[in-house]
Amino acid sequence: MTAGFDVAVIGLGAMGSAALSFLAARGAKTIGIDAYFPAHALSSSHGDSRLIRLGYFEDPSYVPLLQRAYRNWRDLETRLRADVLTITGVLQIGADDGKVVAGTRASCRMHGLPHEVLDRADMARRFPAFQLDEDEIAVLDPQGGYLRPEVAVMGYLKLAAQDGAVLHFGERVTAIETSDGGVKICTADGQYRAKKVVVATGSWIAELVPQLQAHAVPIRQVVAWYQPRDGFATEPQRMPCFLRDEGAEGSYFGFPAIGVDGVKVGRHAHFREPIDPNQPNPPVNDADTSLLDGFISKRVPAAAGLRVNAVTCRYTMLPSEDFLLDLAPGNPNVVVASPCSGHGFKFTSVVGEILADLALEGGTNLPIAAFSFDAMNRFVAARKPV
Repeated sequence: MTAGFDVAVIGLGAMGSAALSFLAARGAKTIGIDAYFPAHALSSSHGDSRLIRLGYFEDPSYVPLLQRAYRNWRDLETRLRADVLTITGVLQIGADDGKVVAGTRASCRMHGLPHEVLDRADMARRFPAFQLDEDEIAVLDPQGGYLRPEVAVMGYLKLAAQDGAVLHFGERVTAIETSDGGVKICTADGQYRAKKVVVATGSWIAELVPQLQAHAVPIRQVVAWYQPRDGFATEPQRMPCFLRDEGAEGSYFGFPAIGVDGVKVGRHAHFREPIDPNQPNPPVNDADTSLLDGFISKRVPAAAGLRVNAVTCRYTMLPSEDFLLDLAPGNPNVVVASPCSGHGFKFTSVVGEILADLALEGGTNLPIAAFSFDAMNRFVAARKPV
């Protein structure tokens, strides 16, 4: 049995790496354990880029957390002396009364966020890469942009190690047991004692948090990259990152040509296909590429050149598609982190702070009441037929 720690963090993807860094920076004796190695392909924390935006259409209640996240991302860049967050603006496009545009405008009004509303003619003049229907508009969030996920995860792990955290990779946790007022973490290689544990294992979270076995659903996500037809129109200076509302078909996201592979696009939650987290990601197939090829040809024709890459990754969805950041029911020594339902990476820098608060203080002053087990259970109960 290894000597005790103040906090153990299980899972060192986005949320776990950030939590470990915040904990170590506060002087806690910490250990981080991951079954794989940083930013691996079975996680949700790889793939070159992630959107970040302030005008949050999903719910205005996320905006205060985003404002804190922006501050924390800049703090991370200062410590790393590296670029993590790049501002390009984010366009949120669709019908005026659609979920994306109406929700974005509501968040902007509620929180006094700067934004521009652009009609079809404005878009054709300023951002010619995009094709809008006659009844569509766009809301430009000038503070939006993209994050570098691999840089962020590796950066948080580097800082955690510098601040004294112990890192174990290639070691799978098999059980968490209550032990002497703390927890015992069991792995194939040994056992560790800690006063508290943070569980941030992404698509495997239900294996260690039984309360999530009926609720946390890992699904397959596909993204693709295209060499643009018009390299000038798709440069970041002329093509912001974007979200596009396609109504009943769902929403798509994309990035300008920020890397050698070109323009990246995907549909949020793709086909919502459940997967076994302990199996390799299913390969990209013709249905995947047909969907994304059709979207980019219709909606971003300037980018619709040669498809040069397509990969699968994972979302882990909760019924409400919100986050879960809470103490485990009946066990305040276990902090449950996420799953973030496919829209969490931008919050990594503030979620790490929240998880450190929960582990060390038992609570946080940051607004997370909507992301509790109680909130999740109320949502599930409300959906059941009477």
